Amino acid sequence: MDLAERDGTGPRTNLSLARDLRTLGLGAGDTVLLHSSLRSLGWVCGGPVAVVQAFLDVLGPAGTLVVPAFATENRDPARWAGPEIPASWWPRIRDSLPPYDPRLTPCRALGIIPETVRCWPGARRSPHPQTSFAAIGARAEALMSRHDLASELGEESPLAALEAAGARIVLLGVGFDRCTAFHLAEYRLPWRTPRDNACVMTTPAGRAWVPYRGVLLDAGDFAALGADLERTRTVTVGSVGSARARLLELPAAVAFARDWLADRRRSPGEASTNAIRMPGDGLR
Repeated sequence: MDLAERDGTGPRTNLSLARDLRTLGLGAGDTVLLHSSLRSLGWVCGGPVAVVQAFLDVLGPAGTLVVPAFATENRDPARWAGPEIPASWWPRIRDSLPPYDPRLTPCRALGIIPETVRCWPGARRSPHPQTSFAAIGARAEALMSRHDLASELGEESPLAALEAAGARIVLLGVGFDRCTAFHLAEYRLPWRTPRDNACVMTTPAGRAWVPYRGVLLDAGDFAALGADLERTRTVTVGSVGSARARLLELPAAVAFARDWLADRRRSPGEASTNAIRMPGDGLR
């Protein structure tokens, strides 16, 4: 490692990022749910491919790398974020939106690192048409195998499988508002508010909008939740490249979130903001 790399002015490489990840506490055989910002790392030689390779080098053949791979636009356009889609377009969008295909539907809205994982040779993706995950590694097939339509981020989703596997979470240059695992805790609250949803899928009869009943989820208070979790000193904080990185245990984080949310949300759907948000997603 030369002086430029030590003082942070040199390029980040897969080797330097792997070194930083090991220093953070990752090791061979870990199963990791990654939330990330490529820009936060500084200039990376090889871009997102080098980042993914760094994780795979650290995790080794027995480890598994998992990312959210949400198809954020596979829902009614009336619920899309932003004014750039006028209401007059909605009927045509409803008629022509392509159905979810785990091989083809991109997740670029969540960032280039998740999209790189999704496209990686041998990657597996869960079958949910809106809130899928993608994985590379030894446990990829098992972790991605079940993802029920009505369990977007619940008990029959990869999040619960990751919890059972004792997975770890890495927040790489992003905050706790992007910590998808906290949503699993929402499913375990004493109350749940149903929400009607629909997505485009390929059915035996062809392309169709498929309705289902999910759960109203809200990440509006996740930043405050995460700050309190960090105060318990169970979160490891360090630097990976130029990014501030956090490493935490997924089962413990979900358990803490469940108690925290049950204590602070006193009525169904109540949170710190009126906007319903999910990590990596627009306004719901």
